[in-house]
Amino acid sequence: MSEPKKIIISSDSTTDLSPALRERYGIQILPLGVVLGDAVYSDGVDVTPEDIYAYHDRTGKLAHTTATNQAENYEFFKRFTDEGCAVVHFTISSDFSSTYANACLAAEELPDVHVVDTRNLSTGGGLLTVAGAELAAQGVAAADIAAQMRELASCVDASFVVDNLEYLYKGGRCSAVAALGANLLRLKPCIEVKNGKMGVGKKYRGKFDAVLREYVAERLADRDDIRLDRVFVTHAGCDPQLAESIADLVGKTLPFKEVHITRAGSTVSAHCGANTLGVLFIRKTPLS
Repeated sequence: MSEPKKIIISSDSTTDLSPALRERYGIQILPLGVVLGDAVYSDGVDVTPEDIYAYHDRTGKLAHTTATNQAENYEFFKRFTDEGCAVVHFTISSDFSSTYANACLAAEELPDVHVVDTRNLSTGGGLLTVAGAELAAQGVAAADIAAQMRELASCVDASFVVDNLEYLYKGGRCSAVAALGANLLRLKPCIEVKNGKMGVGKKYRGKFDAVLREYVAERLADRDDIRLDRVFVTHAGCDPQLAESIADLVGKTLPFKEVHITRAGSTVSAHCGANTLGVLFIRKTPLS
């Protein structure tokens, strides 16, 4: 009787998982491209969010991101399939990028590669990637992991509060932001990811730290429909002490087993800008 295949869990760089979590679960990362002027960099390899903010401050222009193409996905997967491994690969929502479609085309050319559209971004996808890695450690087959994670994707609750909407507005990534019109600079909206797309939820006013505390209470307080395995407090360019204080508040609001503070990578930061923070978790039932 042959030994079961080793399963490689991988994702594109938009899952924003910390180096510690990637090491803990053996997660492999395929970086997206980040374009600053005429130069192309690899997310998480040779460009940082600070580089992106500095480029915008200097030029008034946004960085651009590029999807991983079919060839890049093929070479990435082939490293593992050549060793006899199966691969379960997680990508940013297909509504945000062609990364998923390109990964699927590459997977068709190789044995036992399964691509999961997370229908999400940042650690919304990271939650699924880690959950998939836990199933792999339990001996679940690659195809079954992918099927379960596609189903679980509808239960991911991902949202974030933006202190300054300039990046989202200029980038056109969230069409609902444009509808905020004249109030643009005075509002701190909650951007929610639902059905693979971004939309505007509650619109907050006031100082950013006070808004974040109100946001945490409204997302978590008196809830019994949330899985308590883990929660991510993911931020782009926030004061580290502010991120720590919000993570502490999250842990006091609900008894999560793990509260992870993660920094948004270059791809996500290029679209949301600095001073953005979100609380991301998995519900027990799909979002309505």
